[in-house]
Amino acid sequence: RPFHVEPTNIVSVNEDMQRVTDEASAMNKRIHYYSRLTSPADRALVAPDHVLPAPDEIYVYSPLGTAFKVDSCTDGYGKNSSIVTIFMIWNTMMGTSILSIPWGIKQAGFTLGIILILLMGILTLYCCYRVVKSRKMIPLIDTSNWEFPDVCKYYFGSFGQWSSLLFSMVSLVGAMIVYWVLMSNFLFNTGKFIYNFVHDVNVTDIVPGTNGSSKVICPSASSSHPPQNRSVMFFSGNNTGFELFEKWWSKSQTVPFYLVVVLLPLLNLKSPSFFAKFNVLGTVSVVYLVFLVTVKAARLGIHLEFNWFTENDFFLPEFRILFPQLTGVLTLAFFIHNCVITLLQNNRNQENNVRDLSVAYFLVGLTYLYVGVIIFASFPSPPLSKECIEQNFLDNFPSDDIMSFVARIFLLFQMMTVYPLLGYLARVQLLRQFFGNAYPSVFHVLVLNVAIVGAGVAMARFYPNIGGIIRYSGATCGLAFVFVYPSLIYVISQHRAGQLTWPALIIHIFIILLGLANLIAQFLL
Repeated sequence: RPFHVEPTNIVSVNEDMQRVTDEASAMNKRIHYYSRLTSPADRALVAPDHVLPAPDEIYVYSPLGTAFKVDSCTDGYGKNSSIVTIFMIWNTMMGTSILSIPWGIKQAGFTLGIILILLMGILTLYCCYRVVKSRKMIPLIDTSNWEFPDVCKYYFGSFGQWSSLLFSMVSLVGAMIVYWVLMSNFLFNTGKFIYNFVHDVNVTDIVPGTNGSSKVICPSASSSHPPQNRSVMFFSGNNTGFELFEKWWSKSQTVPFYLVVVLLPLLNLKSPSFFAKFNVLGTVSVVYLVFLVTVKAARLGIHLEFNWFTENDFFLPEFRILFPQLTGVLTLAFFIHNCVITLLQNNRNQENNVRDLSVAYFLVGLTYLYVGVIIFASFPSPPLSKECIEQNFLDNFPSDDIMSFVARIFLLFQMMTVYPLLGYLARVQLLRQFFGNAYPSVFHVLVLNVAIVGAGVAMARFYPNIGGIIRYSGATCGLAFVFVYPSLIYVISQHRAGQLTWPALIIHIFIILLGLANLIAQFLL
């Protein structure tokens, strides 16, 4: 018998559906309201998973990498394939620290530098694996929505909660300071290139360098001429305009302040979701850097001479006492421990988490090795010394180098889109802890952002050394998230389960001591 529905019944059904939708929307708002009243580790006011809507904005980040929405790469059901998961981890870890890897190898020595990259990759991978397993070792509690700071609060109480917040802020603010220094550098060189091109100015920097189409310079060769915008100009006509340009376009004295006009208003936006659309620029920048390194090496050739313990005018020993500077950089270069749980819990096949994480770490280490080794090996020695390799290896190419100009443009635009995301994450973590709201008022947000921006401007003005900033912040936040907390949590959980063995205890105590020694060494060398 045909089923017949009267028009009045259709209207009634539509009204019922609308009422159910409105009630569900109101319930979701109440759920989100009550969930924000406590931390994720406190389940008293958190609704069961089966009644929770999908999250609106969940960002993961690496301090010197990218930040993006977790659900932006899913298959429609909130899950990722292994290939997507591996790429997301690689993309999150790869960041501006890649610019300092050649300098770190120089500080450690070529052979020791390669060994340290391999060992630090293995060590941080093991600690990252412990982070992933940490919440699964907690019995009788639903930890499916927990992040690693929640696990720290469970084991160490309020100390774990506030210390994890402190070290997380160190990594975030350190990353934002590095970004400000690099953005000032890239904006300065970009503006200098454009001015010289428009006004047909042929400029020769007052620093030693090579000749030819692939010129390499040594900005730090003379302490009497620091790597600012000092230059010798060759062009006809009045040079007053050029001198005025050099006065108002200085890498450390003026350009860092110009960025405030653009970036400070962007930091005060309530939601940074618009900037998350440009995350692909991070991948493009890394791929282009690899291409640039390959082309430059092909043109410059390989310049290596193995001196195991002695140093001459052009080459360095294979083992140097300054190697902790590289380990400090690598601690942050391999740092993903604060967001790896979020990345892996969206993996479609959870049994592949260990494999996918290992493959991602292998690819990250391979990228760092390739860029670092190629830049170090192809640096033209002689006529320049390997000591000339800068903390940002792009500074070894003059501002009129076309390929370097394109790289700086890519990196500048990428950083200007990631910077507001990092500021948003810092705001959420700090203000929500103190005021229970990520945007308590315009005044609160403005004060926080002015403090962060002021720190970036001050460092770009007085200490524009990204290698130093990266290694200090990396060793500091890495002490907690990479070395201490994962090892302590494993030892405590195994002890409670009656499964702790002496070899395991000794190994994890040794890991903690390595992290502590890594931090102390940054201030001694």
